Amino acid sequence: MASDLRAIRNFVGVFVLFLLIGSFSDADQSDIDCLRKIYSSLKDPLKSLSLWNFNNTTPGFICKFPGIECWHEDEDKVLNIRLSDMGLQGEFPMGLSDCKSMTGLDLSNNKIRGIIPSNISDLIKYITNLDLSSNQFSGEIPPSIVNCTYLNELKLNDNQLTGKIPPEIGQLGRLKKFSVAKNHLNGTIPHFSNGSFSADSYSGNPLLCGYPLPPCQGSSKKAAAPAIVGAAVGGVVVGALGLAIGMYIYLRKMKKWKKEEDPLGNKWARSIKGAKRIKISMFEKIATKMSLKDLMKATDSFSNENIIGLGRTGTMYKAVLEDGTTLMVKRLQDTQHSEKEFVSEMATLGSVKHNNLVPLIGFCMTKKERLLVYKHMPNGNLHDKLHNATDKILDWATRLKIATRAAKGFAWLHHSCNPRIIHRNISSSCILLDSDYEPKISDFGLARLMNPIDTHLSTFVNGEFGDLGYVAPEYTRTLVATPKGDVYSFGVVILELVTREKPTYVGKAPEGFRGNLVEWISGLSTEGRLKDAVDEAVAGKGCDGEVFQVLKVACNCVLPGHKERPTMFEVYQLLRAIGDRYDFTTEEDVLVLPEGGGAGDEPPLELIVARDVQEHH
Repeated sequence: MASDLRAIRNFVGVFVLFLLIGSFSDADQSDIDCLRKIYSSLKDPLKSLSLWNFNNTTPGFICKFPGIECWHEDEDKVLNIRLSDMGLQGEFPMGLSDCKSMTGLDLSNNKIRGIIPSNISDLIKYITNLDLSSNQFSGEIPPSIVNCTYLNELKLNDNQLTGKIPPEIGQLGRLKKFSVAKNHLNGTIPHFSNGSFSADSYSGNPLLCGYPLPPCQGSSKKAAAPAIVGAAVGGVVVGALGLAIGMYIYLRKMKKWKKEEDPLGNKWARSIKGAKRIKISMFEKIATKMSLKDLMKATDSFSNENIIGLGRTGTMYKAVLEDGTTLMVKRLQDTQHSEKEFVSEMATLGSVKHNNLVPLIGFCMTKKERLLVYKHMPNGNLHDKLHNATDKILDWATRLKIATRAAKGFAWLHHSCNPRIIHRNISSSCILLDSDYEPKISDFGLARLMNPIDTHLSTFVNGEFGDLGYVAPEYTRTLVATPKGDVYSFGVVILELVTREKPTYVGKAPEGFRGNLVEWISGLSTEGRLKDAVDEAVAGKGCDGEVFQVLKVACNCVLPGHKERPTMFEVYQLLRAIGDRYDFTTEEDVLVLPEGGGAGDEPPLELIVARDVQEHH
């Protein structure tokens, strides 16, 4: 019997697979049928949908329909349906169930009437944005809407809805925008697990009560007191019961993982323990010879106690050889390459050498396992150094050094490495620090080895595709990795360095703020208050000018339009110019760009000297 963890993972994996690739012919035809049903079920007196011509058979023809956005312009797979303000009439189009890859639906400012279907979660289960505002919907809000668990935005305002707001809506933990204003609703406002919404979200419903509106009135204080006491006692009992059930389930899962296949445990290691003769293919000689047996001994058979990092590409273990040499061993997760392909990829990665990359020392293959051996980085990763309260707070000079030299490493991957490498998974966790706090980039080149579904998995299951905090906004439309996507991700890392705030949670943001770090910074920039974002540990220490300049570089990196962002080479040169007084340059500092320009399809770049950058900046 598979573990609960594997069941959950398989479910999400199937979902993402379904969402991303589906069955190409059937999925496309399904979306075409979806739009046919919408077209036939809605009345269109203003002829807003007159260009919806279904006689065309060219691939991607529905992507040119007004109001339709596709995942790719040459595939008939609907991403968003935006039919706002088109004068449409009729009832909620049930044919939407055939748009299986749709993530956004906007039917606002029309004359659509009737009830919101009770099975709405079956029709648009994976929706992230739903806007039905300014129509003529009546009846109650269906409780099943809570099953649309990916919802980030829900607008039902300016309709004729009646009854209570289903308390289940409060369970939508990803909800950032919510409005039911100007309806005929009554009762208590639900408690939302991720905060609360302003009174404007409920205005125009005089029978609604509870925070942030006036409190609900009881018959009397005496009558209210027993109810409060009863609620409190009941809450304690329910809480205790819930805790007991939670602990029981947790212990059962732990027991199963130990018996079956804990992905962070070492049952997989025990299964390869007998493969003693397998040697490690080495790129750098750190020992006269090394075998799988040596790695098993150095990691205590890959015990949980030796795990030093978990990431999208796999689990990292600390390994100590008999002579005291410390290494890092990564167990790759779900690589889909054959042995021949894997060896070829390793040969390429083994030849990639740069002072700001974590050296790949060797690799090992046995059965289905793929193990990579790296040089150990004693100061861990940047994420922990910034966000772990027990770690020493980094001073400004060290932060600027890390930003500048990490940018240098990424610029080298983009513009000078052969073959050029797009990292795809840039975060503060992939920037490791040696004993001198020199940044070393890890996981470069590994994205190509991963299962294509799993490499995008965490992007999808953390809410509206960008909730990871590092993912460039255009990726949600194209699912194509680009150099400018790397620049966006690195811009978020720079913001972390300046603010010491996490990408998806901003501790200094005002109460009720539900955005990520980039959204918070954008708001401060608009208000001219960027200085409020600077970490107190570096503010007012005589380097405010440099801090503010670096913050502006980061803001350029995270611009919504990818064409407006600088290249990684330009980012490096800008940071190097800002930190000129620290002399972060090295003998290898000048990047010599081969003919053909930058990574991907970008135009050739000219070398930019620090003097020119300073003048431009």
